[in-house]
Amino acid sequence: MKKLKISKTIQWMIKIFTIYLLVFTALRIATVIFFKPKNISIWQLGPSFWLGLKYDLRWIAIALSPIIVLSVFKRFSPFHSANTKKFWTVYLSIITLVIMFFFGADFGNFSYNHTRIGASALNFKDDPYEMFRMVWETYPIIWILLGLALVVFFIAKLFRKTHGTVDANNFWHKFEYKRRWYALALLLMFWFIFGFLQFKPLTRQDAYSLNDNFKSYLALNPFQNFITSLNQRKPDFNTSGAAKFYPAIANYLQLNNTVTNNYERMVLPNGRSLESKPNVVVVLCESFSMYKSSMSGNKLNSTPYFNELCNNGIFFDRCFTPSFGTARGIFATITGIPDVQMAKFSTQNEEAVNQQTIINAFEGYGKYYFIGGRSQFNNFKGLMGNVDGIEIFEKGKYKSPDINVWGISDRDLFMEAHEVMKQQSKPFFAVIQTAHNHRPFMLPPDEKEFTCPKLDKEILKKNGFESQAEYEAFCYTDFCYKKFIEAAKKEAYFNNTIFVFVGDHGVEGEADGLYPKAWASHRLSDEHVPLLYYAPALLQPAKYSYTVSQIDVLPTLAGMVHQPYTNSSLGRDVINQQNLQHAAFVIHHDEGNIGVVTDEYYYIKNVNIKHEELVPVKDNLPPLTQQQSDSIKKKLSELTSAIFETSKWLLVNNKRK
Repeated sequence: MKKLKISKTIQWMIKIFTIYLLVFTALRIATVIFFKPKNISIWQLGPSFWLGLKYDLRWIAIALSPIIVLSVFKRFSPFHSANTKKFWTVYLSIITLVIMFFFGADFGNFSYNHTRIGASALNFKDDPYEMFRMVWETYPIIWILLGLALVVFFIAKLFRKTHGTVDANNFWHKFEYKRRWYALALLLMFWFIFGFLQFKPLTRQDAYSLNDNFKSYLALNPFQNFITSLNQRKPDFNTSGAAKFYPAIANYLQLNNTVTNNYERMVLPNGRSLESKPNVVVVLCESFSMYKSSMSGNKLNSTPYFNELCNNGIFFDRCFTPSFGTARGIFATITGIPDVQMAKFSTQNEEAVNQQTIINAFEGYGKYYFIGGRSQFNNFKGLMGNVDGIEIFEKGKYKSPDINVWGISDRDLFMEAHEVMKQQSKPFFAVIQTAHNHRPFMLPPDEKEFTCPKLDKEILKKNGFESQAEYEAFCYTDFCYKKFIEAAKKEAYFNNTIFVFVGDHGVEGEADGLYPKAWASHRLSDEHVPLLYYAPALLQPAKYSYTVSQIDVLPTLAGMVHQPYTNSSLGRDVINQQNLQHAAFVIHHDEGNIGVVTDEYYYIKNVNIKHEELVPVKDNLPPLTQQQSDSIKKKLSELTSAIFETSKWLLVNNKRK
């Protein structure tokens, strides 16, 4: 039987392809080892591995196709000369470096956000200083780079060795240079790129058809997720849907307007509003997850002082942010609009950052914004610039020293703000943006008063904390709130000040035992945050357990003050507005999931594929009939689309006047 004489280049490509496939598979297995949720068995991941194989074949084919294409011309073959061998070996080394870098960044992203790295990572390209320092202060970068270099070195060495093996094994064979092998190889590569054993092109959305976040992310490799999400960097201002859903949103907001896309309503003071022109301090609390706090009943009792404040203020224990991420959370709080841009923060989008804000309704007030680091980060300066006459305090204006990439410590930030506020002779509205409860989780080196128990890693994990450092940072925020309020109580401004505390977002983690399954399975822990209005001399303590949203913070606050205001946002006064529909809009940008949380259910659907779910957010709810389930889904689907489409419209039409 005549032996097939396959080109040495094709033989080498088969070996390289196999090596890359093993590397990709090993990295996918590592994802399972480090990040697999407990409620998913290994056997349930078969479809993810099969779909993941198709994605891997695509990207390996993309990486190797240039060698095959150019080797059609003999002089460019890796076996033509020492120079071509060197060129293609260097090319493969660079490709390997890119692969390992992407997977390394992806693992870091997965450990924090529990998602594959996507185009949203480019949101930080405009802030390289903060991005580099945060990574440098959080991770052992030197060791990571050394490990990366070693991996690339050994894989490149393996490539050279396989080249030599192929050359040696075929030394005695005389080959005719037959291009049909290259044509066949390219056809195979095209099949892999199109989608192996697919009748339609393989897309990113195929992964989301698995209907589970982890299964979808396991199937996707970082390249597929990153490259195909790049088109979401372009702002989506298709606002035609807002008019369609205007009746639904008008009912939700209780609008009296009959003109489509008119969301403005003048709100007059109510009988319970305060006539003392109280000062306002809005504290945006970094990563303030409800399930990690004492208010949730967490056994570690990480925020005992804030829990005490909640018992003496107006506290909402079912507040949800529209999304995950500081920039998006602050945008929602200040504007009253969910940031529904998929892969780019609206704060960084010059077409969307210019927005009306209810803060401007507080006439006669001095306006202040305090941030421990640079206000240019994520263009917070541009967002807060919508507040008329605001004075910004940031890095360079403080006496306190920086402790990390985020600037001064939260304790020093509160004290610096306190010094400014106690000197004011007229009413003031201050926004304080904390940052300490964020990686790199560094305590101030000169902090002597704060103490925190050392706990076993398993105990920490069971209560939602991934490390001792994270737990200490969370406890330290409570310590900082205490120092701030204790200092404020000694000054004249305290008794006529409303302090508002709201989390900018939550963080995914172990919420089992504290909340229903949806907090873990559908990542509601990312959005569930405390909301507190604290003014013991002005407000009667109350606890509300119905569903509210972060976008409701300012309208509700404005309703406490005896001053008319115009509201053109999607936020509502959740205390004074009668017959209110209890709901909060949620968007998970990376997956394309949008939905609404109510007092009893969380409805989710996907903007890219046909998929919807209805999951309970209360235990022991009576089972629904199919008719009841369909009815609830239909109602919440309309509300979800109405808020989503109206938010897109408002991002470009609710301009600051």
